[in-house]
Amino acid sequence: MKEISEIIKSYEQAISTGKKMALATVVHVEGSSYRRPGARMLVTDDGQLTGAISGGCLEGDALRKALLAISQQKNKLVTYDTTDENDTTLGVQLGCNGIVHILFEPIQPAQPDNPVELLKKVVTKRQHAVAITLFSLNSRNGVQPGTCFLHLQDDNLVINKGEDLLASTILMEESVNAYQLGDSFFKNFNLQNQEVTGFVEYFNPPPALIIAGAGNDTIPLVEMAAVLGWEVTVADGRAGHATKQRFPKANRVVVAKAEDLLTHVPTDSRTFFLLMTHNYNYDLSLLKSLVLKDQFRYIGALGPKKKLNRMFDELLKEGIEVSELQRSRIYGPVGMDIGAETSEEIALSVLAEIKAVLNDKSGSSLREKKEPIHNRAQKTMEYSKEEKDEFLCAIQTAHP
Repeated sequence: MKEISEIIKSYEQAISTGKKMALATVVHVEGSSYRRPGARMLVTDDGQLTGAISGGCLEGDALRKALLAISQQKNKLVTYDTTDENDTTLGVQLGCNGIVHILFEPIQPAQPDNPVELLKKVVTKRQHAVAITLFSLNSRNGVQPGTCFLHLQDDNLVINKGEDLLASTILMEESVNAYQLGDSFFKNFNLQNQEVTGFVEYFNPPPALIIAGAGNDTIPLVEMAAVLGWEVTVADGRAGHATKQRFPKANRVVVAKAEDLLTHVPTDSRTFFLLMTHNYNYDLSLLKSLVLKDQFRYIGALGPKKKLNRMFDELLKEGIEVSELQRSRIYGPVGMDIGAETSEEIALSVLAEIKAVLNDKSGSSLREKKEPIHNRAQKTMEYSKEEKDEFLCAIQTAHP
């Protein structure tokens, strides 16, 4: 989400200065590539680039293609074949061994539902969303509809710019599939006797990190999490420590007692907690609240395992037995084993552990993987009509 947020900032600046622009989106990849489908880059007519579609090897040529799309005011699909390491067509030997398809869409700010405006709706509120981008891999000169559909789950908002091209029910069905799958995938459609591919893109809200503890060791954690684009809350019972001046990169700074903290901060399935106040009683009280909620995937506890076991014993004395499932979600000592010593190194190890938990990974070295780093399968999802209707009904009932 951070890349999208940066693109939106550049988009608004470009509008204020009267610049023309185009959005480049990686819509399809065959084989290996530095960036995967969904990577985006905004290009202005003076050559400013925001975001990235590769590791830097495609950006130069992409700038030229974007300027052409701006000049012609027409969507264009460009294919970069990096499978031939001896091919110097692009001026560099990419060596990625993949084929990357990039869609260039000229942006017209006067259109309220242009691709960047749709992205703005995705990040305005913390919620899941699905966008669909249509493109033709078979006919470069054929129709390239581009980003034409958006569904915001919580708001139950549907924007369909492609309604003259494809029936709204068809795109909505694929949106339902994406919500049920919880992931992005590709789907082929027949459009005006031409086969087009739809990149059905599922957006998760960014991870929300709630750090209980406003000590100096929290500062690098907040700064690193902000670099990742996470939503960060710093909480502490000490008003002199929990201040916006000390944590300018935090989205929210809260002064609250441990037992009241959960009433001050919104939480969801992508919320992660760190207990690092260096105040045993505060951490214990907050752990009690979190265990009773029993809905969080990650609770990190700073300090030795002996401290955590003592907490479990004290909770048991209060009649709260922490189950094995609950213990599996509590990480103490917190962080990955990378030999961290300084607060900055500890922050790195903690954020790496949270990222691994978020993506259901072990945190092992990539060189140990036997399969490709990224799943190259073009995911498809099939559900019965009854399942789709049930899911749509649930959305409409919860958000009329």
